[in-house]
Amino acid sequence: MKLKLIFTMLLGCVLSLGISAQTQSDNGGIKQDTKDAAHSTAHATKKTGHKIKHGTKKVVNKGAHETSKGAGKVEDKTAPKPTPTPQI
Repeated sequence: MKLKLIFTMLLGCVLSLGISAQTQSDNGGIKQDTKDAAHSTAHATKKTGHKIKHGTKKVVNKGAHETSKGAGKVEDKTAPKPTPTPQI
């Protein structure tokens, strides 16, 4: 009777150690997966930010170019015309 009780207790301890070890290794995998996902998200965010910055610069420079081009056209039209010299 005591032998059965000791055997059952030992078997229970061995099984609980196996479950405990498995749970700890799963948490490590989950932690690493979470870290990897966070690093990937950070990398993607930085890359997106750089693309937006580049696109914004491009649009602003193109707008400035077109504005100066339009100002040149208006300048020609609004320039004071020379007054003709009076002929006596």
